[in-house]
Amino acid sequence: MSQFDYDLFVIGGGSGGVRAARIAASHGARVAVAEEFRVGGTCVIRGCVPKKLYVLASRFADDFRDAAGFGWSVPEPEFSWAKLVAAKETEITRLERAYSANLEKSSVVTFPSRAVITGPHTIQLDGARIVTASKILVATGGRPVKPAIRGAELAITSNEVFDLPSLPEAMVIWGGGYIAVEFACLLQRLGVKITLVYRGETILRGFDGDIRRVVSEAMVGAGIEIIVGTNIAAIEADAAGGRKVILSNGQSRTVGEVMIATGRRPNTEGLGLESAGVEVNAAGAIAVDDQSRTTAPQIWAVGDVTNRINLTPVAIREGHAFADTVFGNKPWLADHRLVPSAVFSTPEVGTVGLSEEEARAECGGGISIFQTSFRAIKATLSGSADRVFMKLVVDKTSDKVLGVHIVGDGAAEMAQLLAISVKMGATKADFDATMPLHPTAAEELVTLRTPVR
Repeated sequence: MSQFDYDLFVIGGGSGGVRAARIAASHGARVAVAEEFRVGGTCVIRGCVPKKLYVLASRFADDFRDAAGFGWSVPEPEFSWAKLVAAKETEITRLERAYSANLEKSSVVTFPSRAVITGPHTIQLDGARIVTASKILVATGGRPVKPAIRGAELAITSNEVFDLPSLPEAMVIWGGGYIAVEFACLLQRLGVKITLVYRGETILRGFDGDIRRVVSEAMVGAGIEIIVGTNIAAIEADAAGGRKVILSNGQSRTVGEVMIATGRRPNTEGLGLESAGVEVNAAGAIAVDDQSRTTAPQIWAVGDVTNRINLTPVAIREGHAFADTVFGNKPWLADHRLVPSAVFSTPEVGTVGLSEEEARAECGGGISIFQTSFRAIKATLSGSADRVFMKLVVDKTSDKVLGVHIVGDGAAEMAQLLAISVKMGATKADFDATMPLHPTAAEELVTLRTPVR
């Protein structure tokens, strides 16, 4: 009999931890998971899934408007925030139950408890219960953080925005990353007057420059106020129960709510990591090698808590690779190259590979840029000003497609499929040789012939 209660103890019941637990159990390991909030983690409970549901809800505003151009007479629509919140809660509760049921089917024991590492093989749960494990996996994810400004406690984050009692008439969102941009777009379409405040010159830092420009212009065109080169200096409560936002440029805005989306931090505090010999860097992330192994023997970490690529599918892949390697005698590594990503703004962004700026820095032989901007067929009758933008980044020497960047309806779906081609090393000649599917927006990707630079 093993000297330990479990072969693997997973701290954190999010996507990465759950996948690792189930795969390890399938290899015969005795596995337990501790989750102090709700099984499913950020993605299922307060991230990707509810956000996408809210994005879809917000886009009906455009659909109702566009329908008239196709002969539909649509009565003045009414939106109920309370009904959307309730529907969201029903769906994430269903998913939470499914996650829990899958763990149970895999014979994984679940503890609804906080877990703290107290030794190389010991974990303390709520109520001072101590359990032991041969190996420990930390998969506690991350959380939004608020800068240290006066009145920060008056603001909400992406955690609280999903369950507001009601929508305010106006809101300031502080940040320029994908979370800030997504919520700015969806809340604006749900009827909230949005001011987005960002310290940089252009939103969506890290994305291709043209993508940043196109999305920014579309947001402004939709009625979102974007103030760049600026921070929030302070937040004050006003007599009417609202919020006065004082900006670093000397301006101010009075709104119903302020949402801070300036960054996230790994959930590593209070887990006993330092005492166990697990190195944590200045950003609060657990240092790991390419096998997700920490600096402490028999302790691993996956997902956002390691601050590598903070995306749900990446956490799942890391968890799977860990479990196969450690418990299944099937060693492999999660590949962090060419990971596709999306911004569920409106218009939507889908991207994979290098941006133009990254490619110019990396390719000694030079690059070619192929791009187009056009009105989708739906816009021809709807009267919408919405446009589709597409861009290919190509290595001049090898002819390989280094990056694909799309803004418009279905951009994320296209990027997922294109990621297969880019991952396989497709060349521009391969794209050119592919027969177009007409009439689609995606056909433009295989009909671009002349580089713009």
